[in-house]
Amino acid sequence: MTGPVRIQRQRTAGWRAPLGTIYVGRPTPWGNPFPVARTAGGMFPRADAVRMYRELVVDGATTFDGHQFARTDRRGPLHVPTVADIRRVLAGHDLACWCPLKDADGKPVPCHADVLLELANE
Repeated sequence: MTGPVRIQRQRTAGWRAPLGTIYVGRPTPWGNPFPVARTAGGMFPRADAVRMYRELVVDGATTFDGHQFARTDRRGPLHVPTVADIRRVLAGHDLACWCPLKDADGKPVPCHADVLLELANE
């Protein structure tokens, strides 16, 4: 038997997430505050955005190109859940995000939901 998995949300007519799936996108308390670059000059490369999310959740702080970011307890752009909250709410659930599961070459695409799955189900 396999454990919980990441599901890519779809805008296809009639598509529904499997029962028990929790959406963890940006507008939720589980969302990654570091936006992924869609172009070469965009905000954060995907791998960095995912790494920074993991560090912010686990360590409470992260850096990018010399800039320091720290977790905050108040609502806002750098509010992220604690590991205890992740385990309490997300353990055992499939998680849904808009990130693609694989790239054009069939390689897995990193997503902050992978971090949440790992932490929730350790």
